[in-house]
Amino acid sequence: MSEPTTGLRAMKKRRTRENISNQATRLFLERGFDNVTIADVAAAAQVAKMTVTNYFPRKEDLALDLQDVFIEMPVATIRGREPGESALAALRRAYLTAVAGHDPVIGFSGPPFARMITGSPVLVARLRDFHDEREKAMARVLAEETGAEPGAVLPRVAAAQLGGVHRLLFEETLRLTLEERTNDDIAATVAEDARIAFGALEPSLADYAVRPPA
Repeated sequence: MSEPTTGLRAMKKRRTRENISNQATRLFLERGFDNVTIADVAAAAQVAKMTVTNYFPRKEDLALDLQDVFIEMPVATIRGREPGESALAALRRAYLTAVAGHDPVIGFSGPPFARMITGSPVLVARLRDFHDEREKAMARVLAEETGAEPGAVLPRVAAAQLGGVHRLLFEETLRLTLEERTNDDIAATVAEDARIAFGALEPSLADYAVRPPA
């Protein structure tokens, strides 16, 4: 298969996926997540139901399609920390950057989307799964980065603390969004909360998983 043909096929798949995602989001916001079926999404996107499930195996994935980024972003931050920088410092730096950019991955979703999530027990449960999966992913990378033995407790304890801060800040961002605060107002509040929350972990994690100087 020629390279142009492969490129066109990949572009077509990307456009199909984006169309399905956009139509699903529109329907969810209009009717509520629990009131929309896969068949409704397929009809709106003008594709077969099987096409929808090929791209999005679970209905929840249509609403929360940033799962991979949500889980992997802290992992990438830990792996990419600067020489002399701890995992804690790197995650705090990355989080504050995301706040300044009003990043939707950390909760800057807008009131309609926030209401859609909190109004569906299914989505609330799925989001809880994301937080749990992210914590486990952080534990794995911390074990790798510190040379810990498989199953060692310290990387898991550190990941639980760091994951807890991320979870708390996400929930706070969602709460402020539901109050229909402006993104700038939310960012100012959450940035201060982040400094306090990450700072509270300094006694235990300031010297943990520090990348050796180059």
